Amino acid sequence: MRLLPLCVASATILFAATTHAHPTDYVLRYDRPAKDWQSEALPLGNGRLGCMVFGGVPRERLQFNEDSLWIGDESDTGAYQAFGDLFIEFDHRDHTNYSRRLDLRDAVYSQDYEADGVRYARQHFASNPAQVLVFRFTASKPGAYSGRLQLTDTHGAKIVANGNRITASGDLRGFVYGEEERRSPDQPQYRVALQYEAQALISHEGGEIAADGEGAITFKNCDSLTILLAAGTNYVADRSLGWTGAHPHERVARQIDAAAERTFDNLLEEHRRDYQSLFSRVSLDLGDTSESSKALTTDKRLEAYSSDAPDHDLEELLFHFARYLMISSSRPGALPANLQGIWNESNKPVWRCDYHSDVNTEMNYWFVDAANLSECFLPLADWLDSIREPRRDATFVELGKPGWALRAENGLFGGSTWQWSKGDAAWLAQNLWDHYAFTLDKDYLRDRVYPVQRDLCEFWLADLKELPTGELVSPLGFSPEHGPHEDGVSFDQQLVWDLFTNTIETTEALGVHEAFRDQLIQKRDRLLGPQIGRWGQLQEWMVDRDDPNDDHRHVSHMIAVHPGRQISPTTTPELAEAARVSLNARPDGSTGWSMAWKAAIWARLHEGDRAYQLVNRLFVDGAKLKANLDAGAELDRHAGGIMGNLLDSHPPFQIDGNFGYAAAVCEMLVQSHLGHVRLLPALPAAWNDGEFTGLCARGGFELDLRWRDGKPLTLTIRSRRGGEFRLLLHEGESVVNSDTSEALPQQDGYAAVRTEPGQTLHLQFRRRD
Repeated sequence: MRLLPLCVASATILFAATTHAHPTDYVLRYDRPAKDWQSEALPLGNGRLGCMVFGGVPRERLQFNEDSLWIGDESDTGAYQAFGDLFIEFDHRDHTNYSRRLDLRDAVYSQDYEADGVRYARQHFASNPAQVLVFRFTASKPGAYSGRLQLTDTHGAKIVANGNRITASGDLRGFVYGEEERRSPDQPQYRVALQYEAQALISHEGGEIAADGEGAITFKNCDSLTILLAAGTNYVADRSLGWTGAHPHERVARQIDAAAERTFDNLLEEHRRDYQSLFSRVSLDLGDTSESSKALTTDKRLEAYSSDAPDHDLEELLFHFARYLMISSSRPGALPANLQGIWNESNKPVWRCDYHSDVNTEMNYWFVDAANLSECFLPLADWLDSIREPRRDATFVELGKPGWALRAENGLFGGSTWQWSKGDAAWLAQNLWDHYAFTLDKDYLRDRVYPVQRDLCEFWLADLKELPTGELVSPLGFSPEHGPHEDGVSFDQQLVWDLFTNTIETTEALGVHEAFRDQLIQKRDRLLGPQIGRWGQLQEWMVDRDDPNDDHRHVSHMIAVHPGRQISPTTTPELAEAARVSLNARPDGSTGWSMAWKAAIWARLHEGDRAYQLVNRLFVDGAKLKANLDAGAELDRHAGGIMGNLLDSHPPFQIDGNFGYAAAVCEMLVQSHLGHVRLLPALPAAWNDGEFTGLCARGGFELDLRWRDGKPLTLTIRSRRGGEFRLLLHEGESVVNSDTSEALPQQDGYAAVRTEPGQTLHLQFRRRD
């Protein structure tokens, strides 16, 4: 075992490209250990394994998860489960000069403090290449570590300590969502009962360690400690195998043993290279922040944030925190991020910690391609492919229709509970299509997108109902998560329009099934379209029943604005105005995810300052929420925001608000959903000067942009696939190719340039005074 240690002209403003001028310190900082799991502990993850770090001194808690530890089956959603904890007790207690940090640039948690004249330090990370969690403890004095390591399990596993390794091995037979007591193993509630195992291995320099006979390991007078943790289940994403494969013991042991043969520094360097290959693709500068704000710990910065004194570095930090969380909870080969990513401490979590399909799972993945993390999307496509067969069976049995649909709660094995929400599957298919729109990967389009689209179109072609007027509507639909079940709800209508439109474009891109395409075109053109109601609102239902005093958190009739493309100020100004009326009628304050979605919708309506109001609310309301948590007050389940550790709260913690915030920021800076690129479409006055690198546009383009006084200055375009780059210009604006000094051709307010695969273009913007 080797574990060791800006030029102004009279008629034209012209700027040259520069490097990022305002690097943000992407570090979360705190001056005391965490007490609360959801608002203070800090998350680590490698896509599949995750943990929450508390940073305790006399007793450290490292609560961990593995993404496939689920109960449920093809008939029942079940729930995502907690896995266990590592508890580490130390013999030093009183401490000073405490600091704990999470550096988003390299996904490493660090901590230091002093006790009894000794400086103690920790470094923790979650390695994707090695598939282990790594915890390192060092000190300024030899022999400073004495204490005890304990591995615990939340499902009654057998725990054995032997030498320098602790193993917890068990199964999920008899465990039921919402019940505290374990059922008899011979009376399982679910037809799928996964086996699981976790192993923790401790390595030391100096001193001695020993298994204590109680499933724990003691350590005495050690100079340093390194702990490795691996965990897994026997889940396989294959219905034909009953969703299960070989016991995970050999795989988990192999992961631990391979990591243990390497030095800590080697594991850390490999982890950094892997993580930074994704994270370092994007930078963002939204303006200046005062030095006094920068000096505060992250939780204090959140408390100090206000609409009168915004902290732009904190806004950038939250954006990158979303990218960090996505990299940490959704990597190729893993499962998609659920309601809490991969972090969960309960076996009966709120809303099952599941794949909620009436906005939440979709919201998780809206920003991924725009934020240059396309690889992180693939787990969602893989999971959707895996559940197609059980969903087809359930849909035929329960609804008597071909194809498939979903209820709103969805689990690992295709089980779906709560009530039918027929538009949900089409909404998830929108995610699938949008990933193609960014990447133009035709193999993915053919193998992952089109089969799902065909299934869902089959369902809707059978389900649509003809009105006496000849229009087609969804019968007895549901507008999440309120209102009556009735014909023609806007949620379904907009999503079916979107599904048919995207599938039509898929058949064109693949050059297949012309007759099927024609059928979809005919049916789409007969769909009941968006309606404007009696008070000028965009109707949520076919019947003009919208209440102007409705304060519900869901805005399900806004999908055509965002994330869809049926309604836009550019193409359908009257419908866009109706959407503004409806959205203004809903209060800004709500759950975290609801505020994030409303910000993205306002961005699509080109209302940057209005979107920024929602950004403000996320921070300000989050600070209030954290204060209530600290005071032990009862929480309003429909008043959320960003908490002290920057996790979003519904409440409780729900990760879609983090991901939705990042989506809103992307929509405020770049839009490309209408077949052209629009820069700074919803730039708020607060972000008047700034820059970004690495954000992406549909069509396979990666962009770097600098702007001043709300106008673009320079743009770098990296074309991945080649093709035409079409740019909507601001009034009085022209664009010059910096490499050739030639102006780009303009027509009807657009500039266009033909690109080759792999080509990089440097553009400068000129505008009349």
